[in-house]
Amino acid sequence: MPSTSPIERAASLACWSGRVDPVPLDGGITNTNFVVEDRGRRFVVRIGEDIPVHQIMRANELAASRAAHAAGLSPAVVHAEPGALVLDFIEGRTFAPEDVRSVSNRAALVDLVRRCHRDIPKHFRGPAAMFWVFHVLRDYSHALKEGRSSHLRLLPQLLAEAEQLEMLVGPVEIVFGHNDLLAGNFIDDGKRLWLIDWDYAGFNSPLFDLGGLASNSELDVAASEDILGLYYDRPVDDDLRLRAAAMTAASLLRETMWSMVSEIHSALSFDYAAYTAENLKRYEAAHAAIRDMT
Repeated sequence: MPSTSPIERAASLACWSGRVDPVPLDGGITNTNFVVEDRGRRFVVRIGEDIPVHQIMRANELAASRAAHAAGLSPAVVHAEPGALVLDFIEGRTFAPEDVRSVSNRAALVDLVRRCHRDIPKHFRGPAAMFWVFHVLRDYSHALKEGRSSHLRLLPQLLAEAEQLEMLVGPVEIVFGHNDLLAGNFIDDGKRLWLIDWDYAGFNSPLFDLGGLASNSELDVAASEDILGLYYDRPVDDDLRLRAAAMTAASLLRETMWSMVSEIHSALSFDYAAYTAENLKRYEAAHAAIRDMT
């Protein structure tokens, strides 16, 4: 049986009223995305199978997407079938890192993250994932060894540092995390913010999302601390500051090792080697800052 390309798959979904012409949508690095117009409406189509090496299970993504819509955070799921997800198209501006860094957006971003943590569990149905970054890092190390990664010489040191970071984070509160707070996963429609893309969703510490929000958009120390204070509604003490810094560093290490694994396993057209180098440099700086704190 001949293989079907992502665009052919998107065009052939059972939900369309007739022939459609999917238009590629930039930004996906774990799936292939399209915009489709049908019946006078626009939709986003996400094409992608499970990716066990990244612990992405599409059934979990679907459940989280539905719960996020029910919680008022994310667009509605219009159609789903194995390997494909169709969502309402949100007319708006996709955030860039400078939008996350803007003081004018800070309160709305923190409120959206808090609502994700608090409200999605009220609507989530079925088995739910646990996203613990330190387990992910250990699992990635096995994938890198099995794949004979060019980065193997770095693994002993990175794993030792990850163990240290896990100890610094210590016991955690459990909430429902998005776990991939890249700037491009926020959309501003002019009236409110939306949060999209639930590939990695699962229960986690709030510190991971707060750290990811800071690290992915390169917030400075003052802005990162401001976000912590807004989220917890109290001054940031030394204990919280250190635990948050450790989780922020862990989020950068996870992004680095995610990219190392993707260098081996991903067939998408993306410069993973450059992404690895960029994130490794940023992780090393974050880890060095923690040494200064301790």
